[in-house]
Amino acid sequence: MNNHYRALLSSALMAGGLVTALPAVTLDLADRRELFVDHHLIEQLDGVRLALGTPQPGEEVLRFDRPWEYAAGFVTVIKDGPKYRMYYRGGRKSPDGVFDVKGEVVCYAESDDGINWMKPALRLHGFPGHAATNIIIGPTEHRIGHNFSPYLDDRPGVPPDERYKAVAGKGPTGEASPGLFRCVSADGIHWRPYSPEPIFAGYALDSLNVLTWLPDEQCYAIYLRTWSEGGTPEQPKFKGIRTISRSTSKDFINWTKPEPMSFGDTPLEHLYTNNTQPYFRAPHLLVALPFRLWPDRRALTPEHLAGLGVPPNHARGLSDAVLMTSRGGPHYDRTFMESFVRPGMDPIKWHARETQPSNGVVPTGSGEMSFYVVNHYPMPTQHLTRMVLRTDGFASARAGYAPGTLLTKPFRFRGARLELNFATSAAGEVKVELLDPDGAILATSAVLIGDEIARWVDWTERAGVGEFAGRPVRLRFTLKDADLYSFRFAD
Repeated sequence: MNNHYRALLSSALMAGGLVTALPAVTLDLADRRELFVDHHLIEQLDGVRLALGTPQPGEEVLRFDRPWEYAAGFVTVIKDGPKYRMYYRGGRKSPDGVFDVKGEVVCYAESDDGINWMKPALRLHGFPGHAATNIIIGPTEHRIGHNFSPYLDDRPGVPPDERYKAVAGKGPTGEASPGLFRCVSADGIHWRPYSPEPIFAGYALDSLNVLTWLPDEQCYAIYLRTWSEGGTPEQPKFKGIRTISRSTSKDFINWTKPEPMSFGDTPLEHLYTNNTQPYFRAPHLLVALPFRLWPDRRALTPEHLAGLGVPPNHARGLSDAVLMTSRGGPHYDRTFMESFVRPGMDPIKWHARETQPSNGVVPTGSGEMSFYVVNHYPMPTQHLTRMVLRTDGFASARAGYAPGTLLTKPFRFRGARLELNFATSAAGEVKVELLDPDGAILATSAVLIGDEIARWVDWTERAGVGEFAGRPVRLRFTLKDADLYSFRFAD
């Protein structure tokens, strides 16, 4: 029985007052935090919908104004203990005024709070007329600076001098790449080659090919930019749609053949970058912030864009940022097709390759987290803007003024208490019921009103629900003018 038919039949049964008479797989949540970014946990919605979060523009945190920062991009942000580290491509103009692909470098910035950033004068690599730069890797034969993708591998047992890992490399424009080259570092600043041998030779490895570790699958993964047609050793010429493939490795040495990612029953779109990483509060859930490109659309005339200083080769096309998630394997979920970050009212942002999201979402304060977008690429005013979200606020289960309900699939949990991340209006509220798989009520919460990242649920007739741990149960949330972002069971 397919999922669509199961959902229709289940809804019909629920309308008659039953939960479901269908056999259902019981999920094992343990004490993991679960976010409402997809339908993975949801059996039924009645008067409730999944709503995309709205990132708020914060500060301009970095101006790309150094001579070696022309056309800066492909930003990665990593939180390493109290230190925030940022990596991005730098470059220079060629004598004819375009980007010099032989001058690509890797630049570094750091911060103590993710908001105020500095470019340290490291003196590792100079630039003509400048000895004290923030360049950590200079121009290389294999264009390491084009798409340097670092990752903090701080798992127990990882050798200290390999605590940071990275992949990077790109061939000449319009040609297949010699492959991605692996690098390692102890401190994230001083890097060395891991191996002289590349991986994925012959693939069209443009843009940022993201490296990460997948806790649930216990393997490394690289989410690489591929094409719907070609761009492989078997078919070097590429065309069609910019898309994403995945390769995995248990040892960082041997990698599987890249496998195209699926996107469910949604249309293919040009995804220039993918920025896929485990979410820091729920590492089993991968959050991706692709840079989406519409190469043939225009909002302004070429003359208008030229007057704003937009280069002619960027006058055709539009771009924005979208949200995708994955729960492992070669699959993305695209519950939300709409834009996550729109270009906005600034006319300079209505051109191709604008609003490029960073790789990495990091906590930046009590109840908030941040990612970053590149704006005004590649003009003299090019800068990095911080985008601010509520903690867990990628999306929510939302009800309007009329109450609605959300019923989960059966699951098992570990712990004795239930924690919610939610927000209501003054007139709104949230109520929770713990049910057995057939719908009998095991516990009912008090009414919750307010706006809290971590609120322990009070039950009307019991102190906790630990006696039901390990047994199949469901949750039924009743929402009124409220958003529910996440929940978890814990002690």
